[in-house]
Amino acid sequence: MSETDNTADIVPIRRAVRWYIFVFMLPALIVYSAVMVLPLIETLRLSLYNTVDGQPAFVGLANFKVLFGDARWARDFWNALVNNLIFFAIHMCVQNPIGVALAALLSVPKLRGVAFYRTAMFLPTLLSFVIVGFIWKLILSPIWGVAPWMLDLIGLKFLFAPWLGKSGSALIAVSLISNWQYIGIPMMLIYAALLSIPEEVIEAAECDGITGWAQFWKIKLPLILPAIGIISILTFVGNFNAFDLVYTVQGALAGPDMSTDILGTLLYRTFFGFQLQLGDRSMGATIATVMFLIILAGVSLYLFVIQRRMRRYQF
Repeated sequence: MSETDNTADIVPIRRAVRWYIFVFMLPALIVYSAVMVLPLIETLRLSLYNTVDGQPAFVGLANFKVLFGDARWARDFWNALVNNLIFFAIHMCVQNPIGVALAALLSVPKLRGVAFYRTAMFLPTLLSFVIVGFIWKLILSPIWGVAPWMLDLIGLKFLFAPWLGKSGSALIAVSLISNWQYIGIPMMLIYAALLSIPEEVIEAAECDGITGWAQFWKIKLPLILPAIGIISILTFVGNFNAFDLVYTVQGALAGPDMSTDILGTLLYRTFFGFQLQLGDRSMGATIATVMFLIILAGVSLYLFVIQRRMRRYQF
């Protein structure tokens, strides 16, 4: 029998269709669609409609023209967007670098009490934003707060000011409160990335005489750049979805004088209304759509541009 005949007799093995994978994923798919996908689609649809003579009517991009063209709407929107960018920049410049530094310190092999430090620094992340906002309002209060007293202990009471009540410092103060609460997230992610570096790489660096902080800057930091990129995009998405802490500390009006107003609080006041302001579902959906497009643009930039350049550092 020739080799050609033997090849012809080979019957390909058919793999069974693993339907159970779809069965297990179906509940999560249903919940995700009901909670995320369908509301998103409805929000995008609602931004193209408006109420005319008491009835919903398709108006196309007219709501976006009002948002960007009307003086009042444009002023509030651009003020909220600029504040949101500042809010994000403070997190990127303060929270994430400190998180990387804390993770580097926790990864030192001879450091004692690592578990205690790790738990203590991650604990604020588990607290409710209502508790965090209320506590920090008490701490920073010029009347009954402990901040003036603590600064007085070290002779720096003259530096104290009602930071949450001044237009120039309120946004920075709220941003730093948010940094304090969520600094444990980048710390833990970077800490896990540092622990995942192979020991062979560290031993090779030590054989070449690279130790201490030089080892971190030259060896470890390039290897954890993908993790830093993930943290950066998570910070971007979280900051442009932020609402709860600003609402707790400064209220829906995001005072003083709208100095802490971000897109989340502007969306809340527009959609649901507040005090004498009536809710406008169509304009609220328009603001939500713009927020979605901003977040989509940022995530797309990271996935298709930045992440591709970071793959060279993966091991």
